[in-house]
Amino acid sequence: MNRSALISAAEDVLHQGCALLDNVDDESYSRKEEGPWGSSIGAHYRHVLDHFLCLIEGLWDGEINYDHRSRSRDIETSIEAARLATNNMIEALAAIPADVLKQECTVIYSVGYDHKEAQPVGSVVARELMFCVGHAIHHYAIMKLLCSARSVALPCEFGIAPSTLKYQEAQAAR
Repeated sequence: MNRSALISAAEDVLHQGCALLDNVDDESYSRKEEGPWGSSIGAHYRHVLDHFLCLIEGLWDGEINYDHRSRSRDIETSIEAARLATNNMIEALAAIPADVLKQECTVIYSVGYDHKEAQPVGSVVARELMFCVGHAIHHYAIMKLLCSARSVALPCEFGIAPSTLKYQEAQAAR
């Protein structure tokens, strides 16, 4: 199978998630924050995995429905369950042939508050995998803030987009 840089990037992001799971305990992972956060590290991590799972589940029938997320309470509250789900996701991504990334698909995702039903839009699998990676990084940034408040150390690049890291490196080289 031809190895795809995009699939490798997605796997790398999920491996970053494993680093998070290695550095946090179940209590810190599942504890909901007060105030504006209102959610837990585990809730954000589960949300990330849900989006990847929607992509994987819709891959073969050509319809990716981000509104049909599993919202697994186990993944949200148990590091062991989250790690198993992450490893399963990495395996599922590794099994995707590179040529599948070029396939067209229909995406269903509610984005309007006034609309009762999501409007399907056309896309390609590669674009949706890019969305899942970027979406994960965005939520990782939020998780990093929650971890920081609990004195949980994470790699410095955790939650920072690759383009931002490149920019920071270029600025530091000046």
